[in-house]
Amino acid sequence: MRVLTVAADRPGAYPTIGSALLEAPDGAVVAIATGTYAETLELSGRSITLQAEAGGTVVLDAAGADRPALRAVDGELTVRGLDIRAGDNLAVSVERTVLTLEQCEVRGRTRPAISLHASTAFTLDRCTITGAETGIVVEGAGGQILDTTVRDVSGDGMVVALGSDPLIRGCTVSGCGGRGIYVYQYSRPELTDTAVSRTGADGIAVAHGSAPAIRRVTVEDTRGAGIAFTSDCGGTVEGCRTGNTGLAGILVAEGAEVEVTAEAAVRPAGNGGPLEQLLDDLDEMVGLPGVKAEVHALVDEIQVNEWRRAAGLSVGAAGQHLIFAGAPGTGKTTVARLYGKLLKALGVLPHGEFTEVSRRDLVGQYIGHTAEKTATVFEKSLGGVLFIDEAYTLSRSAGSGGDFGQEAIDALVKLMEDHRDEIAIIVAGYTGEMNDFLAANPGLASRFGKTVEFENYSADQLVLITERMVIGGDYLLDPAATGPLTAYYHRIAHGANFGNAREARRLVEGMRKAQSQRLRTLGRMPTTQELRCLLADDVLSACGLQAVAEGP
Repeated sequence: MRVLTVAADRPGAYPTIGSALLEAPDGAVVAIATGTYAETLELSGRSITLQAEAGGTVVLDAAGADRPALRAVDGELTVRGLDIRAGDNLAVSVERTVLTLEQCEVRGRTRPAISLHASTAFTLDRCTITGAETGIVVEGAGGQILDTTVRDVSGDGMVVALGSDPLIRGCTVSGCGGRGIYVYQYSRPELTDTAVSRTGADGIAVAHGSAPAIRRVTVEDTRGAGIAFTSDCGGTVEGCRTGNTGLAGILVAEGAEVEVTAEAAVRPAGNGGPLEQLLDDLDEMVGLPGVKAEVHALVDEIQVNEWRRAAGLSVGAAGQHLIFAGAPGTGKTTVARLYGKLLKALGVLPHGEFTEVSRRDLVGQYIGHTAEKTATVFEKSLGGVLFIDEAYTLSRSAGSGGDFGQEAIDALVKLMEDHRDEIAIIVAGYTGEMNDFLAANPGLASRFGKTVEFENYSADQLVLITERMVIGGDYLLDPAATGPLTAYYHRIAHGANFGNAREARRLVEGMRKAQSQRLRTLGRMPTTQELRCLLADDVLSACGLQAVAEGP
């Protein structure tokens, strides 16, 4: 397999993607360096892979062109990690082509973003499609759309037509001027574990003899029906939930042969829907009573503000940027992920995706590099949550000529002001050090609405966390093991590193190792029960290993 490198400023590399394609043999990989490439690409009868270099940001920009940014006919095309931007035409157009599109951002304008026609197989995996007339159009094609987001399009989110039968799984479709997903012309897609919300018409519309299988799909906040079938259609609807729909949650016209099973009750948004489920997930976490109370209060304030806004009343400012203060391993990252999902469920953020970074992801090596890196991370996180762990390390060497952490802080302050309502920033770290971080820029503290304190877990809470980890790994903890486990946590309760879930995670790993050594000495094949059970001796052995590993 030949690899061709594209880099405009690198001696020996191809200056453009097009020039590399002219010389690339079938089966070649075109590796593209960071940069913006103002090109349109057309391939016919080719088998090619286009991918961004590791860690790179590659933009294929056809904004000024009147033809598709990327078009392929009669071949095989794999595209990984590209940001594809269309002008007044399609962004990606394939016909009779086996397409794989992975971790790409596709942005359209006045035409569909992605058109898949008469393709025997295709895969769209972990992509984001925005700003088009229609997000994805599938015509006479079979394949799969996985973990992909379509949002903020003027028309329909996804259109499945001409007898197509793709698998659509784990996707999010939101902010559509038309329908979320439109299935017609005798198509038979399978829609599973997908969320559709904020549509100007039906959430999912089925017409013209189509018969989809719709399983575990959530449809909310639609101006039309949640899921609607015309009279000549069939299919199944299983385990789906609808809420806050303009018409019926599930609307089946007379004559349609649709089997609806395990339908959740139609309910208004925020009353037993995804929002309440997420709050239940928060409440089920071990400990953290203060954190839970703070998050519930934030959700209540945001929800009431939305109700006031809908009623035409004035709305006070509710800051969605937060400071998480506390020791490592006290649940800050877990709660931050959940917070992003809550903001998505409330309609505050379009997708709530979670991006975790640290100092090395923001700070560069020379003047100007840090601002560029910080802006790139920030822009990729728009619409979701940007979680900066150990944020205080950015200010630790502030004022030193050889450190650029202060530059990252200054860049963040400006970006947070310019994109005030488009992102949630959460900075995390030890309580004392976070005070130094906030003092690093006069405008920094005012950007954050609240500080949430994460206390260390108690010994009893760590026992419960350990038990949940054991069960999650398909193990069982022998009742006799609870005593030594509790005694161990109480014994180290006043140690410098005590009080976080990392302690529990290390201990569970030690227990697993001790069990493995014990079972190897049996001289026979262990039973299933023996393979699952962790004994008191395993706990004692792990505690001894822990003490050796950590020292005095």
